[in-house]
Amino acid sequence: MGANSKIEWTTHTFNPWWGCTKVSEACKHCYAETWAKRVGQDVWGPKQQRRTMSEAHWRQPLKWNREAAEQATRPRVFCASMADVFEDRDELIPHRERLFDLIEATPNLDWLLLTKRPQNVGRLAKWGDDWPKHVWLGTTVELQSRAEELLPLLAQVPAKVRFISAEPLLGPLAIEPWLGSTINWVITGGESGPKARPACPKWFTELREQCTRHGVAFHFKQWGDWAPGDGHDLPARKRQVADDGTMMVRIGKKAAGRLLGGIEHDGLPNLGNAY
Repeated sequence: MGANSKIEWTTHTFNPWWGCTKVSEACKHCYAETWAKRVGQDVWGPKQQRRTMSEAHWRQPLKWNREAAEQATRPRVFCASMADVFEDRDELIPHRERLFDLIEATPNLDWLLLTKRPQNVGRLAKWGDDWPKHVWLGTTVELQSRAEELLPLLAQVPAKVRFISAEPLLGPLAIEPWLGSTINWVITGGESGPKARPACPKWFTELREQCTRHGVAFHFKQWGDWAPGDGHDLPARKRQVADDGTMMVRIGKKAAGRLLGGIEHDGLPNLGNAY
């Protein structure tokens, strides 16, 4: 993770530290926790120490910023794929302050701060009512109950771009009251990994239709481990009927792909003359 990220909706990833504590149903099968354990880092949970990063690591965004200026591009930087910037722990205060200083020093990058804790943003972010134009704020919304809890909190933050990551999507979402006013961009997708839960195709198509009605950018990242199929040649444990009657089959993330209705949806927010 770092330069040239494999995550479809970003250019680079940057982590000011590694580690987090689970707070929602979306966290149940956390890919970041699995990856950290795979490389020998026990950094998940309220009692575990977070992994801090090297000086070379912290210099990476400065390099990306210089390159962006030279090439007249605006790379997107997802922060943080292995943590939550707004996790409220005393030992993270100096690292978060350093991150904010780094963000301000790299105006040629669009920083995408994705959090499951929008209730902490107003207190922990340094920008108050004057957020830099190149800082976008998102929150994870996997269920309707989370939308109703978190989106009013997201609406309180005056970020230039506010977005949601509905991944893994675990149920239908009705979010039209927030589209266009609070939410400028919707990212969604199914769950991957050994314990992935299948989604329902109708959840994604209805979310896409809501975005279309309100002119909001829509990005379908992946089906995850489960995708629509016939499943006749698969064992029962790899077949499940979705809420809309679609047969979902477990074929793995790569084979499942990211086509929704035969189309790749790579929507990005319309920034107009923001810069």
